[in-house]
Amino acid sequence: MAVNQRVKSEIWVFAEQRQGELVDVGLELLGKALELAHPAGWKVASVLVGHASEKALCEQLLSFGADEVIVADHPLLRSYCSQSYAKILGKLIREYDPKVFLLGATAMGSDLGARLAVRLRTGLSAHCIGLELSPEKKLLAVVPGWGGNVLARIYSPHTQPQMATVMPGVFNMPQEKEATGRIVPVDVDLNPEDVTYKILEVKREAGQEHALEKAEVIIAGGWGIGSREDWQSVEDLASALHGMVGATRPPVDEGWAKENQMIGQSGRTVHPKLYIGIGISGEMHHMVGIQNADFIIAVNRDPEADIFKMCDLGVVGDFKEILPGLIEEIREKLQK
Repeated sequence: MAVNQRVKSEIWVFAEQRQGELVDVGLELLGKALELAHPAGWKVASVLVGHASEKALCEQLLSFGADEVIVADHPLLRSYCSQSYAKILGKLIREYDPKVFLLGATAMGSDLGARLAVRLRTGLSAHCIGLELSPEKKLLAVVPGWGGNVLARIYSPHTQPQMATVMPGVFNMPQEKEATGRIVPVDVDLNPEDVTYKILEVKREAGQEHALEKAEVIIAGGWGIGSREDWQSVEDLASALHGMVGATRPPVDEGWAKENQMIGQSGRTVHPKLYIGIGISGEMHHMVGIQNADFIIAVNRDPEADIFKMCDLGVVGDFKEILPGLIEEIREKLQK
């Protein structure tokens, strides 16, 4: 792997990392960027920002296909700070003028993307669920709009770079292969005066941050569940099938489910082998989050519910009458 100071890539992907570990969405976006770039004759760079970053991270990005890994290293970049990250990336983008810059629609990526768009006076398509490249080599960002009822293709014809944030789990992870790219360290000019606040301590909450994206079985409940007490049936079915629990926004707002269990435009994008939706109407802003599920089962009392137009198997009926017997049957079979 050669080390070279000149950046030549047209598409940049922000390689988000936390405590020395790459976040999956950066690798997912790298795979999609390669898919878009190579037919156009473009190259793809992963942008790694931090301090004393492990060489292993660079090698990992190269092994997933990055043509270049741009490394910005400085003590003031050790922990994420929107001010320092935006200043450095803004300077690099102005200097090397990439055509496209992609970030994950995570808390970090959404914050950083918005700040960079303002600094660079360019557009930003947020929370995308798809990316395309037009014959004119313009980035088309697929975004749910109007309450999630339509999908719009958005592009910025007069500004550069074309920027987008993409939800985790939308794209598949690329396959690892023999690394042929190069590492490009860049100069970082930062002073303590550039940062108006200090990060005193970082505490990580124990949890399963990306469990839903990796789950093979997901049982999700919607507003039709009706109450916290009845939500237990969703938990029980998930337990019986050794699956994870997902939710639409109303159960999260009501406190029946946690924020990190929300699936859809404003939540997580999943691709399980089996998805069972209970009491879910099928609004587009939720369904975009499960569009890559292998098999979808819906349980709803309303035979006209939109989810029945998109599922593989639909059951019309009251979940209170259906789930107890189903859970008991599953448990009996698994015990044998």
